[in-house]
Amino acid sequence: MVSHKYSTIGGTHTRGEAFAQLIHHLSEAADFAAMLSHLHNTESGAHDALIATGWRGVHQMLLLVRDKITLMAKRSFQ
Repeated sequence: MVSHKYSTIGGTHTRGEAFAQLIHHLSEAADFAAMLSHLHNTESGAHDALIATGWRGVHQMLLLVRDKITLMAKRSFQ
């Protein structure tokens, strides 16, 4: 049995499915970036504090990208 990476309808991946999967992965990546920030904050030292700040920034940027993509999708689906 052949396994496909994407579910398809008539052999074509739908825009809705691709969008939902993209939003899910962006949210998940943002969550992990926030977790890494938290874990670095549990360590002592200026270097870990700096790295934690960087991961917090990555978290915020991923959420911003997710929100911008959602806004663009709302406009294109109207």
